[in-house]
Amino acid sequence: MKVTPSLPLDLLEAEQDFSKIIIHDLDHMDSNRLAINLKFEGIRLMPIILRLGELLLGNEYSFLLLWSDAGSVALARRDNPKLKEYICSFGDLITGKCNSDKKQLLIAVSPQPYDYDDFLKVCESHSGKIMMFNGRLEDTAVGIGSIGRERRKELISSWYFVYSLEPISQGALMVKYPHEWNLFRLDQDGYRFVNSFPSKPDLDTVAEYLIA
Repeated sequence: MKVTPSLPLDLLEAEQDFSKIIIHDLDHMDSNRLAINLKFEGIRLMPIILRLGELLLGNEYSFLLLWSDAGSVALARRDNPKLKEYICSFGDLITGKCNSDKKQLLIAVSPQPYDYDDFLKVCESHSGKIMMFNGRLEDTAVGIGSIGRERRKELISSWYFVYSLEPISQGALMVKYPHEWNLFRLDQDGYRFVNSFPSKPDLDTVAEYLIA
């Protein structure tokens, strides 16, 4: 019997869900550009990423946790000294200041539009898997002219979402590997499953199903 999709009860359950996917399923995925999104206002990513780092370390994974700036790197190393050698910046990786294995998992934490050039260099220089966590590359225009815009669109479209949880107006969107994207409507008694989609539905499709 087919099980009706449901949302996680809270952020902790969502964290447990995507952590299991990373530990048990990552090696079986064909794509090397993977993404996780948790679109909650005010979410504190660093504790989540550091807990994930501890989990990977405990499971003997080869990995690096990447932040775009030196300040975030220093804060992460201070908060979890045990992971110090696994934490570095985009720039450190590009310049060789941070030792890397071409086959290890890179977890890039929330790259922003102004990080585009450095993040692109990281992606182009790494032959292993890259996990983009809460990427925001699409928020503003990057690059001058049509060539810059096309390069940016190409990079953004190349990511495969293994987990995403996104509250929307009157509902929520979720995908959890290996399942399809699921749309939920917010009713008076809570969230109710509406429909599944093979790819992320656009705003018009979402509106159509939520109004129906």
